[in-house]
Amino acid sequence: MRKTKKMSRREFVASAISTAAISSVPFGRGFLASVSRAGAAAAAQQSQAPLTDTPPWKDQGVINVAKSPYAKLRNVPVRAVTIESGFWAARREINVTKSIPSMHDLLEANGRMNNFRRLTGKSDAKQTGPVYSDSDVYKWTEAVGFALESGDRPELREMTEKVIADVVAAQQPNGYLNTYYVQDRASLSMTPQTQSTGHELYCMGHFLQGAIAYYRATGDRTMLDAGIRFVDNFLLPDYGPAPKKPIVSGHPEIEMALIELYRITGDKRQLDLAGYILHGDERAPFPAYRTIYMFCGTPFTARTKLEGHAVRAMYACCGATDYYMETGDPDYLKTLNTLWNDMTSTKMYVTGGVGSRGEGEAFGDSYELPNFRAYGESCAAIGNMMWSWRMLAVTGDAKFTDVIERALYNGINSGMSLDGVLYCYRNPLAFDPSTGDKIRNPWYDTTCCPPNLERTFAALPGYFYSTSKDGLYVHLYDNSELDWHLENGTPLKVTQKTNYPWDGDVTITVTPAEAADFTFYVRVPGWSNRAQVSVNGKPVAGVTPGAYLPIRRRWAPGDTVRLQLDMTPQALTANPHVIEDSGRVAVLRGPLIYCMEQLDQPDGVTLSDAAIDLRRQTATEFHSEFKSDLLGGVVVLRHPGAAYEGTSQGALYAPYAGATRKARAVPLTLIPYYAWANRDPSFMEVWAPLLQG
Repeated sequence: MRKTKKMSRREFVASAISTAAISSVPFGRGFLASVSRAGAAAAAQQSQAPLTDTPPWKDQGVINVAKSPYAKLRNVPVRAVTIESGFWAARREINVTKSIPSMHDLLEANGRMNNFRRLTGKSDAKQTGPVYSDSDVYKWTEAVGFALESGDRPELREMTEKVIADVVAAQQPNGYLNTYYVQDRASLSMTPQTQSTGHELYCMGHFLQGAIAYYRATGDRTMLDAGIRFVDNFLLPDYGPAPKKPIVSGHPEIEMALIELYRITGDKRQLDLAGYILHGDERAPFPAYRTIYMFCGTPFTARTKLEGHAVRAMYACCGATDYYMETGDPDYLKTLNTLWNDMTSTKMYVTGGVGSRGEGEAFGDSYELPNFRAYGESCAAIGNMMWSWRMLAVTGDAKFTDVIERALYNGINSGMSLDGVLYCYRNPLAFDPSTGDKIRNPWYDTTCCPPNLERTFAALPGYFYSTSKDGLYVHLYDNSELDWHLENGTPLKVTQKTNYPWDGDVTITVTPAEAADFTFYVRVPGWSNRAQVSVNGKPVAGVTPGAYLPIRRRWAPGDTVRLQLDMTPQALTANPHVIEDSGRVAVLRGPLIYCMEQLDQPDGVTLSDAAIDLRRQTATEFHSEFKSDLLGGVVVLRHPGAAYEGTSQGALYAPYAGATRKARAVPLTLIPYYAWANRDPSFMEVWAPLLQG
């Protein structure tokens, strides 16, 4: 295979664009303004496309699998779950009061909205930002949609309606909408080359997801109908199998968006087009290194391992899982299981992050999981959660929920600062600020991660429960109330009282409208080596870590389930093939991975010298202490560790002195990984050297 330089998404796009011939056709602003006005008029005259609305718009979940024939579990809507005071309530309140509004202001300040307004004569500004800039606005809109499902916020809704109006006004009469491939770039639009690098379909995929989320929150079809016009009037008539033009997604995203749209409209053409894109269009051939990087362009079912750009791979897997849930194609399920096992057994960080290489923002080889050089893009961890959520819907298998929880609490939660205004694009497992690098920033010109994090936190209530034909599954734990119904229509309320994740005691009150027979599936996390479950004080047998405990009985209003999880800190070791983790351990307490920051350690102790002392009984030597005044309130771990002498300042090479190195006892402090880099910059290390005994 031809050798090529590995490159990031930004370098890849810039390189591809620079090699394309740009048309010199002089389309001025006046032309575009008239086109946009004509498009708006045509849209106003066009009747709204019929929707299936099954279930009704306000009752649809994060993904609407209510009628998906090959989904075992059904989503509950975001609005059905109220997350009350506790761990996630604080994060979600910051998200909706600071993160989402401040991101709106940043999108404005950095020209994202003027990119639309210039096409309708409302702005003289030039186009700014990368080719995928439109998607930033669409993901932000999706975040607002999910946030509004948890309660009306008039100011936020008014702000968003203005954004939507400016966006939809820029749509062309034929349904096309993109602010980059217009004017002197118009001749490049939707060529196979541009589709592979220009993110046109990626942007429209996020447009559709944003439109659907906003519709499910408000019933407002303005943005949704614009998305349907793009698909039905522009995409479907001209792109797809011969004699239509070739189509390739370039950056997977459109696949799952088309399928989600199909779930609303019932238009099978949208599902079929998603399947065609997943299969790959032979009329648009690309070198192997390109199809690896893009994770598209070849049949999805021919994939045997995760490789290439991590976010692209995760989004492609999401779309493929959606496709399986609608069609039941066994080749898709086989491929999905192969890829998921490849990820979780050889390519996933202990935090749930994925994508180990900065070059190409890509998966590495099996067991290539460096710590300092870890990329772990926030979007990739979110993609991991999105894909695992879909696989959970297919199977009802708790192994997928374990990965959802690991990624959510660690690799995703680390991506947003505690004050909600700084973001991590990458999430390394070791960091040295002396390099001058700054891990948390308010803005990135490639600003995919901030609104992605915002939409994830806003949608979180929709991930707590699922229904099945025989009952209800509880996936995540926090103070909350479910107000929904079983699939047979029986109204049901479920309340959780807990101090999770700081404490493993969860009390769940189950209140059907009237006594009813059904199965309540209680998730026992895989990290809890010992767990107990009782109903109304009586122990339930069959508790297994990493599995759902089915409790089948006649439930009466007020029945109580108590879950007691083992929160003993654990030292985890990596597979020996992960070379960079040789002689190291990670510390896990409950769902949280812990790390050490320099400013918490005793004077004179550097983290490169610090060690967890495994000659002791690890379980009893970790002391948990809740600190309400630290990092928003966290449980810190104290450990009587050790420090090697002369390691950080010693010679680069020295005579071998035997396996035992001289060490002295030192008290060490560990904090949750998600909260690192929220204070003064400091060296951070998730893994700690193992002290040989």
